[in-house]
Amino acid sequence: MPAAELIELWRGGLREGVHRGHAVIHDGRDVVAAWGEPDAVIFPRSSCKMIQALPMLESGAADAAGLGVEQLALSCASHNGAARHVERVGEWLDGMGLGEADLRCGCHKPWDREEAKRLTCSDAVPSQLHNNCSGKHAGFLSWVRHAGAGAEYVELDHPLQTAIRQATDDVTQEEPAGVGIDGCSAPNFAGSITGLARAMAAFAQPSGDGRGRAMTRLVEAMTTYPELVAGEGRACTELMRAMEGRVAVKTGAEAVFIAIIPERKLGVAVKIEDGGTRASEAAIAALLVHLGVLDRAHPVVGKLLSDPMKNWRGLEVGELRLASGFPV
Repeated sequence: MPAAELIELWRGGLREGVHRGHAVIHDGRDVVAAWGEPDAVIFPRSSCKMIQALPMLESGAADAAGLGVEQLALSCASHNGAARHVERVGEWLDGMGLGEADLRCGCHKPWDREEAKRLTCSDAVPSQLHNNCSGKHAGFLSWVRHAGAGAEYVELDHPLQTAIRQATDDVTQEEPAGVGIDGCSAPNFAGSITGLARAMAAFAQPSGDGRGRAMTRLVEAMTTYPELVAGEGRACTELMRAMEGRVAVKTGAEAVFIAIIPERKLGVAVKIEDGGTRASEAAIAALLVHLGVLDRAHPVVGKLLSDPMKNWRGLEVGELRLASGFPV
């Protein structure tokens, strides 16, 4: 089955463009609803950071390091590199006797405007702490320190990545279809979009064992500190705030988006084929409204999906629309 038409762009009464993709809602046993190809193989990118954080909790590393809820939220984050993100990750590393140089995520300019302005005006340069994945990597280092493992923790044959691979196999109930290297240099295991949705359903209805407790702690951390998971102006943060802790959501590069819905015991996964972030944000918002966990009248739905598009003079020139049949 080919990709489905999910989000349309209309201008002047004509359909100007269309974003095609795949979406799956899963209850942990079966696919509840699907659009496009449920078996489409994708890289989850940063949408799977909760899975990558599981070994840190399951090994006892998080508790041994005395990690709190904020650090757990940051371990799942693709943050803006704002001062609060940089400071907290720096303190986390310092508490382990480590520093920025121990990270293996690389540097990029922070997405946070104020922090970017501060760096520019002071002639300072970004550090690895500004990388949107620095919290995830601090979590990796927590595991490494606890296990006494080698420093090159992003290498595919490192014991940490073996543990992450096993956790991925378990929660997706699939063998990875391949492995790629993410923007932060960590391995990223490819799989079906159904497998990703199935994994998110597992987080939505965790068991009472050690893994289930780890899943619960990560979801609660994300929904307690949505500003640490992304940042001001970001869809992840704004959606979680709008749903007042009831749902965890997480984006990934190349237009992947997931949702974990404990009250419905459902997991959701979306992938837009052309990599258009605006479409993945619109699609996840539409599905959350469809599932009754996001108020259609909330301003974030307007921002991501239904408000008119305006040009530089403020004129209304177009709009995003849901394609026919999405969601039903």
